[in-house]
Amino acid sequence: MSRARLLHQLRLLVDRDALHALLVAASACVLSLGLVYVGYVLHVWRVARNAPCAPARGDCVLLFGKHAPGGRLDADFQARLARAATLWDARAPRSLLLLGGGPQGAPTEAALAREALLARGIAADAPLLLEDRSRDTLQNLRNARALLAQSTGVPVGQVTLLSSRYHLARCALLAGHLGLDWELCAAEPALSWRPTTWWRIAGEAAYLCWTDVGMRWARLIGH
Repeated sequence: MSRARLLHQLRLLVDRDALHALLVAASACVLSLGLVYVGYVLHVWRVARNAPCAPARGDCVLLFGKHAPGGRLDADFQARLARAATLWDARAPRSLLLLGGGPQGAPTEAALAREALLARGIAADAPLLLEDRSRDTLQNLRNARALLAQSTGVPVGQVTLLSSRYHLARCALLAGHLGLDWELCAAEPALSWRPTTWWRIAGEAAYLCWTDVGMRWARLIGH
């Protein structure tokens, strides 16, 4: 993990409200004997398993980047790019937002995605929009929403969220809270049964539990 990425995650962990939410979510898991967390695992798994590969609308596609140390794209990032290229060949969207920043002095995830898509045959004049200042999924979506508000010809709020299957539940949760009208598009043809996939599902479930329980608690206490 790069130093810049580590510092970004540490800043999130020392935020008082984030720690408050983490404490409440952990308490809910302990008091329920782990059932609350298991519920989130099942939710992430169901979303990952059932997400379609072909969006119903697909007019505005948000392609989520992924950490690429040294500019090296891993298998997950490559799968997302391959799906975006497939969608483009089948029915080119009116706009394709490439999401993801990067450490200072290094290519951003959005720039790497654009380069890779051009190498896959997408025309140089394609309507590719780069959101290259975000470092996590929430920032991805916030910045994308701002870009959409400034663009023309795109139905406000209607977006297709394209990412790895294990990541889609997080994308959907945050997009919904930001007021976006979303649909999902999975990068992979089907959910893999590899141990690494289940490790990522477990991690995403923990993140969703932290975020969702924390937001519900904040509404309850009027924070």
